[in-house]
Amino acid sequence: MKIIVTDEVTGEGLALLRSDPRVHLDIRLGLSKEALLGCIGEYDAIITRSGTTVDRALLDAASNLKIVARAGVGIDNVDVDYASAKGVIVVNAPFGNTNSAAEHTLALLLAACRHVPAANASLKSGEWKRAKFTGVELKGKTAGVIGLGKVGGRVALRLKAFECEVLGCDPYVGAKRGQDLGVPLVDLEELCRSCDIITVHTPLNEETRGMIGADQLALMKDGVILLNVARGGILDEPMLLAALQSGKVSLAAVDVFSEEPPASDLMRTLIAQDRLVVTPHLGANTQEAQVNVAIDVSKEILAYLDRAPLENAVNLPRFDPAVMVQMRPYFKLMAILSEFGLQLMKGNLDRVTFGFSGAIASHDCSPLTVSGLAALLDRAVDEPVNMVNAGLVAERMGLVVEEHKSTQGGAFSNLITLTLEGAWGTRVVSGTLFEGTPRIVGLRDYAMDFLPEPHMLLLSYVDRPGMIGKIGTVLGQHEINIAFMSLGRREKKGEAMVVLSVDSPVPAPVVEELRKATEATFLQALHLPSA
Repeated sequence: MKIIVTDEVTGEGLALLRSDPRVHLDIRLGLSKEALLGCIGEYDAIITRSGTTVDRALLDAASNLKIVARAGVGIDNVDVDYASAKGVIVVNAPFGNTNSAAEHTLALLLAACRHVPAANASLKSGEWKRAKFTGVELKGKTAGVIGLGKVGGRVALRLKAFECEVLGCDPYVGAKRGQDLGVPLVDLEELCRSCDIITVHTPLNEETRGMIGADQLALMKDGVILLNVARGGILDEPMLLAALQSGKVSLAAVDVFSEEPPASDLMRTLIAQDRLVVTPHLGANTQEAQVNVAIDVSKEILAYLDRAPLENAVNLPRFDPAVMVQMRPYFKLMAILSEFGLQLMKGNLDRVTFGFSGAIASHDCSPLTVSGLAALLDRAVDEPVNMVNAGLVAERMGLVVEEHKSTQGGAFSNLITLTLEGAWGTRVVSGTLFEGTPRIVGLRDYAMDFLPEPHMLLLSYVDRPGMIGKIGTVLGQHEINIAFMSLGRREKKGEAMVVLSVDSPVPAPVVEELRKATEATFLQALHLPSA
């Protein structure tokens, strides 16, 4: 295998490749775009960091390319979708900087609590002042870790070593993960109310962007200590600035920013705050981490040569073509069921069951199971989750995954049922295809039948006259148009379940207004992008 290395990667990390007689390694740094396009056709693999853009032009020119290895976590510089279309495997190194990021979190926390940057600057300027730099200890404090993945779990253990009481918040990990760490799992509101120190370690996505904002800050103790060593944008920066200025937040430490490098006036003002310790995205910037990521991608390339499983591939595997022909119409349905089910959860997920009934059960359903699992987990962890690594991610999170099949489909020729279980209870959603179009035909033990739409509303309440009118009135007052409605119930004046499709998102205040008007036992606004 002929491999080109186009960015600075440690020699120690490449030693595995150099020692393998099957590998010819060329280190060619600083190539122009034109020069790289001119030579890439010679190579079977490329190892990059962030300095090389693996785009369509490069992939088109790379006639022999079989694997792209990104020596780091981020793959923003790789067109993964186009690589998949070209049959090129993309691997990264999501674990190589785990320890580095965890240690940097503790370094920033201690530096903030003991005023290390300010005291250092004061002494070097010729001053000898001590009283103004009186710090606070970690011992006895309650620390909250949001996100108990590979970095957050290590941070939690290190905080326990400092004799902190540690709480965790992560709706995507099973109870076993919390037990293994010795960290009680709580929801975000309880964590915000209870903790003296709060640190975030989640990926940045639609769900986590601005996750720590005005509402969460209002719940926190006066004088709380906040840290963000995960991704810029998780912590609402204007709100953090206001909280530092008011004293609501006594100390903070930030390694990542929503704009890097920070350039706006707001960001400059934030960074200049005396009680804020900042670093320029150094979480993964250690010698050891750089060696680790290089070793990790080298192992992936050798695994490819050995035809062994790739643990850190980030694009789709290749299933049997005949299986994919049978499964392809159901991938969209599975994505919709996963999105729907995720939003019905009210806590940590412990078990996922994928049920296949009818004619579909006579086929290999593993592509659907893996794609559904990937859709469920993609928002839970830092690295991209897809059909290659979903099983490994689920295992690491302590999530039990099961697949049940029955050729008896009942009223439907084919039926897919997703069952999600946790301490909060069980959520069940079933779907099928009508003339190739996904439809949801079951919620819990209610028979329903509706076409999934991007914006929906799900309510359960005690059935009584006038309820539909109340729902329509509240939504009408806020100019939210109802496209259709599906009603399910077991008996007259029993529990009713209503699903509505609406033309626009339902804001949280309107949801609360509906809850009061209907005395709903369950109410959830849903967003289904796959629909």
